[in-house]
Amino acid sequence: MNSPFPLSLGLVAILAQAGLIHAQEAAAQDSDVPAQEAPVQPRQPQRPPMPKGPIEVNGIAAKVNGKVITKNEISFMLAPVYSQLVSQFPRRGSEFERQVKQARDNIVQELVDRQIILSEFALIQKDKGAGIKDQIVDEEVKRQIRELFNGDEAKFQLELKRSHLTMDGYRKMTKDKMIVQAMRANQFADAPPPLPNEIREEYDSIKLTLRDTTKDRISFKKIFLPRMDPQNASATPDSQLTLAEGLAKQLSQGGDFAALAKVHSRDAFAAEGGAQLNVPRTDLSPEFAASIFDAKPGQLLGPLADPNGFTLVIPTKIDYGPVPALEGKVSEMIQERVRRKKTSAQYERWIISRRKRAMIDIRPL
Repeated sequence: MNSPFPLSLGLVAILAQAGLIHAQEAAAQDSDVPAQEAPVQPRQPQRPPMPKGPIEVNGIAAKVNGKVITKNEISFMLAPVYSQLVSQFPRRGSEFERQVKQARDNIVQELVDRQIILSEFALIQKDKGAGIKDQIVDEEVKRQIRELFNGDEAKFQLELKRSHLTMDGYRKMTKDKMIVQAMRANQFADAPPPLPNEIREEYDSIKLTLRDTTKDRISFKKIFLPRMDPQNASATPDSQLTLAEGLAKQLSQGGDFAALAKVHSRDAFAAEGGAQLNVPRTDLSPEFAASIFDAKPGQLLGPLADPNGFTLVIPTKIDYGPVPALEGKVSEMIQERVRRKKTSAQYERWIISRRKRAMIDIRPL
């Protein structure tokens, strides 16, 4: 049987580059799952609890051509998005549930499509021995720890443990995704070549997402309300959230941030009106950092929730990390993005046809 993915001479080269292609693209995406924050607290190796109920150790979420997609894989991929949504929607509600469901559905579909393409790749690998070197996979895992967990390996390991995933299992997930990126690039290698102006426009549109985020720094104003206020014995988490919502309303109507912070905030910066200057991104929790670095200076955010309390914050100055030049591997990655845009309709037709041929069983989550 001939593979629908003929192995061109370019595939091996594409596989060799797959680490960079995937890494840069993942950083450039909006949020397959938005990022992506909790209050201004030092990084903590914990996250808000997932929905209550019995937890399966490793339930089956779907099967594709006999290959299993586990609930653990979905849980791990959903975790950063879920944590951010918990922060942004302290009272949960219908919009919170809608966004969580949408994020979960997107992840399931991504994993299903990934398995379909991996089935195609298995035929090529059997005949030609194509693959991705372990070193490239390791580099991509390091990038994800840096980008998704602010370089906090302890928090990354904790998330693996919570999702009942091993490092070997996570490396396999990462390798599979890189193979899919390379396979798609090879399938549509005959796309019209990108023009110089198209390359420049694409680079300008995403270059900020390619920066070294570990060098980000930010100044902001913050009001922090603990869930249980030691200065107010009658305070409860619900009354504190109500207070935070009231303060947000006052601020949106022109209230004096510094004055409100001095009265209500319960952290070390309250006396300075909540002002914190030139804070490294790596000093913040990943969820909180994602929210405030995506905001514009002067924009009011919150109340944001975390296990400790509720935060109102206004970024005042953002200094982003250095952006890579449009050359070398970055240029190759940008050209690949332009090609993918040109062939997106073609790819959608192709993947839909493969879905129809595949044996897909998606279980209720």
